[in-house]
Amino acid sequence: MSDDEADPELLALLRQHLLGKPTLNAEPETRVLEDAEYVCDNSIDVALDMRSCKNAAATIYAKMQEKEYSPSTWSQHELHPKAKDESTVAFIFTMDLLNFSFWSEKSDAERFAISYRDKRWTGYWSLVAALQRALDEGIPITDSHFWQDEEECTLDVLRQVFRSTTDEEIPLLEERLACLREAGTVLYQKYECSPVNLIKAAKGSAARLVNLLADDFRCFRDEHKFETRRKPIRILKRAQILVADVWAAFEGKGYGEFRDIDKITMFADYRVPQILNTMGCIAYSPPLDFTIRDKKEIQSGSSREIQMRACSIWCVELISREIKKAHPEAEVNAILIDFFLYDTIKEIEAAGKESVPHHRTRSIWY
Repeated sequence: MSDDEADPELLALLRQHLLGKPTLNAEPETRVLEDAEYVCDNSIDVALDMRSCKNAAATIYAKMQEKEYSPSTWSQHELHPKAKDESTVAFIFTMDLLNFSFWSEKSDAERFAISYRDKRWTGYWSLVAALQRALDEGIPITDSHFWQDEEECTLDVLRQVFRSTTDEEIPLLEERLACLREAGTVLYQKYECSPVNLIKAAKGSAARLVNLLADDFRCFRDEHKFETRRKPIRILKRAQILVADVWAAFEGKGYGEFRDIDKITMFADYRVPQILNTMGCIAYSPPLDFTIRDKKEIQSGSSREIQMRACSIWCVELISREIKKAHPEAEVNAILIDFFLYDTIKEIEAAGKESVPHHRTRSIWY
């Protein structure tokens, strides 16, 4: 849709009003997929290769079948919580509140790392390990009352929670404290200090829960200006992955039961675009490709960064559609494909076989 065309959402509202049709029962939409397609159609630095996407779909599906990927895969990791209760909801809310920016320019031996259960954890797993360690040590890090207490939840306490085995501190520590503080305030004001009440307010809709997170919490409002488009582009990585993690942790039941879970897209970070590029599904313009390979930082919210993230969302959507076309019985969605791709690129990284580096962007969005 060009900026000269009428807004379809506005047209729909006008049509409903003129025809006298009620709008109260309309199912919510996140607009993430729509915005991703718009960026992809107007991208000049990122392009999709349809043949590679089709080939990737066949490979991904075969590997997912081989590894028996399903929502239950999430809970099988030793660090993820196993209980099917409110404590797991609180853990996931905290985890995805802080789930951003773990990359480092230092060597593996020197980068930020957490020691827990006689193992060394880096990247996303360093966050999960740090939260579990804090709870073991009696620090109520998943309690929103704690986040609001400026005397108890301080920067020094957070440094203790995220103390590293190396000299490198976790990136954006002050921003993490600000996220906790804001979330604590919003939960107090609107949800009686309970993430469970937030989930209940979504009334079984994954899309509504994503929208509540983005509308009520600034720190989840991952939307950005793109070129001359009037409306911001919604990416909502952490809001979406929070919903997906709840769905996976509870295996689509109880707190994790969402009738529209397939409206959740992949989670646009710096790892999944990396493997999509490695597989040939997305390609970069020479200037962008050089910037990534040279490991130069790309500004958060810049046109190139939005193109990479949005095109990755649309790419995984096309892969998902291709799998479902070839295997109509397949219980596959963008969430499971994202989980699989993330795990795969981390395995490639651990084996020292990365052919292309991930892009560098420092922000709270991912």
